[in-house]
Amino acid sequence: MKPETLIVFVKAPQAGRVKTRLARGIGAGRAAMIYRHLTRVAFAAAEKGRWRTILAVEPARAIREWLGFWPRRFETTAQGRGDLGARMKAAIESVQRGPVAIIGTDSPGLRARHIRAAFRALGRHDAVFGPARDGGYWLLGLARRRRAPRLFEDVRWSGPHALADTMKSLPEDFSVALLEELADVDEARDLAVMGPLSRARP
Repeated sequence: MKPETLIVFVKAPQAGRVKTRLARGIGAGRAAMIYRHLTRVAFAAAEKGRWRTILAVEPARAIREWLGFWPRRFETTAQGRGDLGARMKAAIESVQRGPVAIIGTDSPGLRARHIRAAFRALGRHDAVFGPARDGGYWLLGLARRRRAPRLFEDVRWSGPHALADTMKSLPEDFSVALLEELADVDEARDLAVMGPLSRARP
């Protein structure tokens, strides 16, 4: 059985650098607090599996500056340069073999069972997506039994077309599985899914 690798895309949880769209509605301090909570949700999900977990950190210096924030059992690496697609493609290609899944830190409903379902799906499919309600996705996974040379080409990021565009960038004969749809928290109007935490102050 080939090893499974989970890559978590994270940023330094610093006010003014994270959740900038959310910050426009609630302020940079509260947005950073919510980002830290969402990041810990992703960490908790990642910790409950046997897969290898790598944190892809932005910016690179945050690996050292926020050393106490990253779980010790996870590997860390810098995200690199380029748009989100270029950075995700580089992260996938850095893993030598086996299926790879990437998650972000936007979904308060993310749990380990969702990641397990993704890797199970990659046993039968070439790719798997976790759709988000806003037209994006909270997870992308590739079995990597076959190549996807145009992956992430012409994707309109941070909008309602991200999932559809990414699926179009895959080979036409790829078998694709879809997981449970989850809510993302990107703007102030999304905070309802956070419950009481949405009203907390930093």
